[in-house]
Amino acid sequence: MKYRSTRGQVTGQGFESVVLEGLASDGGLYIPEQLPALPSDWQTRWAKLPFAKLAAEIITLFVGTDLTASEVEQLTAKSYATFDTPEVTPLVDLDPASNTHVLELFHGPTFAFKDVALQFLGNLFEFFLERKNAREGQVDKYKITVVGATSGDTGSAAIYGLRGKKNVSVFILHPKGRVSPIQEAQMTTVLDANVHNVSIEGTFDDCQDIVKQLFGRADFKRDHSLGAINSINWARILAQITYYFYAYFTLVREKGADAVPVFVVPSGNFGDILAGYYAKSLGLPVGRLAIATNANDILDRFLHSGVYEKNAEQGVLATPSPAMDILVSSNFERFLWYLARDYE
Repeated sequence: MKYRSTRGQVTGQGFESVVLEGLASDGGLYIPEQLPALPSDWQTRWAKLPFAKLAAEIITLFVGTDLTASEVEQLTAKSYATFDTPEVTPLVDLDPASNTHVLELFHGPTFAFKDVALQFLGNLFEFFLERKNAREGQVDKYKITVVGATSGDTGSAAIYGLRGKKNVSVFILHPKGRVSPIQEAQMTTVLDANVHNVSIEGTFDDCQDIVKQLFGRADFKRDHSLGAINSINWARILAQITYYFYAYFTLVREKGADAVPVFVVPSGNFGDILAGYYAKSLGLPVGRLAIATNANDILDRFLHSGVYEKNAEQGVLATPSPAMDILVSSNFERFLWYLARDYE
């Protein structure tokens, strides 16, 4: 399994380097050069797997030779043991009459859906760094400085995923006064020595621009071993694919083998629904993927007009859903790459 940048200047990268690097050196986002094929018997062999084992099966398809199946299974077991239900992301009936369900993604340490990916990514960072150091016969030669931007839930989930991890320091930028009080408290009350919070005068997009600028400086990125915790990191998207499969299998057990779910996904930075797109592309039966957005509606405007541009006059509007208060959805670049490939 090899990875390439959406901007075409970087190709042939392995899973480990993609995870540790985060953003490609040409400023693009990493995507698989080719999607793997699902096992021919996946619908029966995976049907009754617990969440952590299902995650291991899916993730193993994408890691090439950089991790063994056993290592992936150990990582997923460790990552999802922190959730308050063995189902990790249970599917709950909302209205049986209309066949409507809710996929509960709030059972992790910070009650954010991003715990699903960031508990895994934190363990993955630590595993890769410890292995690299062990191969060199040193304890701390290889380290990583994780820099991320948050409009709320990414920051707290990232901090709880990385706190106390060996050879990892994390710096989270958040817009002052534009995250919920609970999430600000979750971030700023963590006192582990490797955790650092930075409050920025501005919006989430200002924070994200700073992060992208840091990653765009090759010398700075190299000297400080920068790593990405935002969903620009491919491992974030990969880990989230699992709960689409898990929801499907739960639905099949309840409704029968002909069940074809429609997923309605609140979307800010486009990472959650992009994982659904990858699940569908792999072969998961999905009727439709629908984006739910708030007043910061760049995705809705694009899908109606075909034009992807900032609303410069409006700027970022503060809403009751600050995690979705985003002017430009970074992950949309990955989706645009596939649109360009398939419809050019």
